Amino acid sequence: MKKLIPAYIRVLVIFFAVFAAMEYFIDSGNQPAFIKFPMVSLFLLVFLFLLIAIEITINAVETITYQLLTDEQKAKLALTSNVSFKESVWYKNLMKLLTKSVPIEDEGQLLLDHDYDGIKELDNNLPPWWVYLFYGCIIFAVVYLVRFEIMGGDNQEMELKKEMAQAQIDIAEYKKTAPDLMDENSVTLLTAPADLTAGKAIFTANCIPCHRADAGGQIGPNLTDDNWILGGGIKNVFHTVTNGGRDGKGMIAWSKSGMKPKDIQLVASYVLSLRGSNPVNPKAPDGEIWVDPSAPKTAVTAPATTDSKVAKK
Repeated sequence: MKKLIPAYIRVLVIFFAVFAAMEYFIDSGNQPAFIKFPMVSLFLLVFLFLLIAIEITINAVETITYQLLTDEQKAKLALTSNVSFKESVWYKNLMKLLTKSVPIEDEGQLLLDHDYDGIKELDNNLPPWWVYLFYGCIIFAVVYLVRFEIMGGDNQEMELKKEMAQAQIDIAEYKKTAPDLMDENSVTLLTAPADLTAGKAIFTANCIPCHRADAGGQIGPNLTDDNWILGGGIKNVFHTVTNGGRDGKGMIAWSKSGMKPKDIQLVASYVLSLRGSNPVNPKAPDGEIWVDPSAPKTAVTAPATTDSKVAKK
């Protein structure tokens, strides 16, 4: 596969695959991930430079090794491997541009004067890609210094704190409308016929043994009058169905039996819709008459009697 796909294509495929994985796995909202997280993008650019450096090094080693072969060995190798592109003009120009390498035939002019036990040293220039990467690191260091030390940019710890705070706000907003995260503080009374029909089905499947089909009460209390043991209204009924009734003799906690908050809202709304339905032979009232504290209070003024009118006179 390596010999069939040119080096520059392999590098680009790997690079864009990493960028695609970043876009897929990082939740960046409406912005692209490489814009919202510039430091990660910069790291990927450095990663690209490293890939290019590796490819150049491998190809340089292969090129030098190939040039050291004899003509007979090159002929045999040409029959079994794809090395012909290394002899092309564009490849030589590309390698010269990226490495500034001197042909092996002219390396004699790069030899230094000193000799270490027969080992000689070449005075090659640094490859341009290495120099550019070094300059890029310097630029990165300057930008980093200005952004975080001079301009007071948020560091990773501060970014985490802000994101956690925003996450708490988002969770609170989500809980307001998420049916499975509903509680007695956020529950609302449902009055639509479809919701009441669904609540009746839940009531029929779970509540009839204790409250009767008409909710007139049997083991459990009558649910159609104004008396409530643990309070009426959608919030109190939702709380009671969710957490159960009185200890030892009350209703079980239906939330522990697998009933979801949305289903509890439906059955609680249906129960409240039965108020005043007057079932046959209802059970005697239990608890106290419950008055909704949020209901508007109306002042009742008694009519003046004759005696009071006389007294005023």
